[in-house]
Amino acid sequence: MIGELTIKHAGKKYEIGLDDEASGADFKNAVHHATGVPPDRMKVMIKGGLLKDNVKIAAVNLLSAQPVMVIGTSGPLPVAPQEPTLFLEDVGNGGTRMDDSPPGLVNLGQTCYFNSSLQMLKTIPQLSSALERLPISRDSPEARFSLALKGILTTMSRSSAPVHPFTVLNHLRVLAPQFAEHDSNGGYSQQDADEAWTQMISALRSTLAVGADTSFIDQAMSIELSRSLQCNDSLEEPPSRTQERVLKLQCNISIATNFLSQGMLDNLNQQIEKTSPFLGRMATYTQRSRISRLPQNLVIHMVRFYWRRDIQKKAKIMRKVKFPLQLEVLDMVTDDLRQRLQPANSLVKQILHSREDRYKTAKRLGPRTATQLADEENKRREEKALFDRTIEDVDGMGKPSGLYELTALITHKGASADSGHYIGWARKDSEPFVPSNEQQWYKYDDDKVSLVNAEKILSMEGGGEDSVAYILLYR
Repeated sequence: MIGELTIKHAGKKYEIGLDDEASGADFKNAVHHATGVPPDRMKVMIKGGLLKDNVKIAAVNLLSAQPVMVIGTSGPLPVAPQEPTLFLEDVGNGGTRMDDSPPGLVNLGQTCYFNSSLQMLKTIPQLSSALERLPISRDSPEARFSLALKGILTTMSRSSAPVHPFTVLNHLRVLAPQFAEHDSNGGYSQQDADEAWTQMISALRSTLAVGADTSFIDQAMSIELSRSLQCNDSLEEPPSRTQERVLKLQCNISIATNFLSQGMLDNLNQQIEKTSPFLGRMATYTQRSRISRLPQNLVIHMVRFYWRRDIQKKAKIMRKVKFPLQLEVLDMVTDDLRQRLQPANSLVKQILHSREDRYKTAKRLGPRTATQLADEENKRREEKALFDRTIEDVDGMGKPSGLYELTALITHKGASADSGHYIGWARKDSEPFVPSNEQQWYKYDDDKVSLVNAEKILSMEGGGEDSVAYILLYR
């Protein structure tokens, strides 16, 4: 459970929110963010002596009404958000959002990789509903992480004030200890947002069941690949065929890569070396992969980092790679799936073309009246009804058309994956097929949230150390 306790330091009282699974070290870190007292200069007085770092909070009954005495000299406080920090326990069941602005997340010391990943995760439809059905169980680190995620998403849905992600981050660090590593200065190390995203999705995949053999993550995000492997050194060796399920696609970046779809196809068509059982020696093979099942939510990892032995770091590929607001994937699917997607694909393109023509006409005639705006809204409802009426469900995947829209992304600013700064971005509107000139996007720079236009999103294609697209979420 989440509990609240009172601490006393230098004549002042502070309220600290903490999970009873947390340790003494976790408690000291929370106190540090409230008082500015560094954990290494802090003494916490409890019944029977001093609180040790490896002791569980529940074991010493800290979550009681008795105030806890903290002794130590404070240094500079961590940078405070512009708005008050909000803890999960500060919002009851009857809590309401303070306004329409979404909340940011407080940076707990090089945790922008986690904050940006969480903001992107929040945009996945039906995730909150799936978490609501999650059994209350603490049988595994994955289950505890999922419960903590459920709690913080509930908090974020009810407030516009910056939220403190301490509890859910602590459970991620238990689940994957690499995220608890410290740097040479004693603070937490910067981490790779892709690795954090992968760990979070993996935990949810194991806990969010929607049937006997299916998880919510598989249902909403899994991609099925049909692979063929043909030996280049012997045409007599028969090709092998396999099926694989993955949760994201990769975009390889080489000196020839200029576009996202180009890098994705390069990853789907690869040359590999392995032992040929037919030739009895090493041989080169062409591996060709095509998508046989499309997900509702398509995650693409732009492979911008590689390991450099000379500096012992993940160096960054700065090359410009253009990515679209609308991604066409018909060239990446199997022939059978392409044929089934074609009717929906053609209809979507027809709708988009019609909307673009109406926008150009309206722009030429000047500002639209209230009646004209209402007519446009009615026209869009008719287009959606036409799509729903015409297109049939494809294998329980909804109504995929092979055309995706960008809905969220994570960017990285800096020269290496384990340094620099990560920022999350998400579309404000959820209506499909909105022209780019009408789109507004939230920029989640930790606790600072602001609005930008689609032009800003498309500008983050690379070419330097400034913010560049790293993980993309299409729907």
